[in-house]
Amino acid sequence: MMRAAGAEVRNWVHRALSAMAIVTTIAIATLPAHAAGRTILLYGDSLLAGYGLPAAEGFAAQLQAAMDRAGLDATLVNASVSGDTTADGLARLDWSLAEAPDAVILGLGANDMLQGLPPPAAASNLAAILQKLADMQVPVLLLGMMADRGLGADYVAAFDGVYPALASAHGAILYPFFLDGVALDPALNQADMRHPNAAGVAHIVEKLLPFVEQLLQRLD
Repeated sequence: MMRAAGAEVRNWVHRALSAMAIVTTIAIATLPAHAAGRTILLYGDSLLAGYGLPAAEGFAAQLQAAMDRAGLDATLVNASVSGDTTADGLARLDWSLAEAPDAVILGLGANDMLQGLPPPAAASNLAAILQKLADMQVPVLLLGMMADRGLGADYVAAFDGVYPALASAHGAILYPFFLDGVALDPALNQADMRHPNAAGVAHIVEKLLPFVEQLLQRLD
């Protein structure tokens, strides 16, 4: 009885391991062709995380689809967190870079502005992120943001100037305003008028794609 039971257990384990091997082989075979190639880390806040949208309609999914259609061979890895400020992004940077991306699309600062945080502090945090990436020889596409005009002329001037100055100082590619052509348009935003809807994301992706191509060219 014991020997028979032992043989039965061994046979069951053998069948289970064989099944696992088959599943593993299928999983590897069905990975996207570019999965083992270059990776671009999306590093931002809710605008990049796809807040309020189904995953298939969010920024990462729409940009990946556009890249695939354009023949841009790279895989996006989304490390964006809704609500993050530049300080939050800096605090989790080392952990996020464990993926060792080939390039980074950096989009932080909107929450600093919405909270009325000092532009020099945002600039300092972003500069530290950019310097870390430069030290790692990782090229960056910096997504610019503009301040709400209701915050006053001094704040607007200080905040809006952060991104061009940082891009120039750190050699990053600058996309001047992430929400260009989308901000304040009810047809392209969700009900909060702060986050693009699927159509708004599509508009952003179309305009941003040439800049992503420039980013990838820096890897050649």
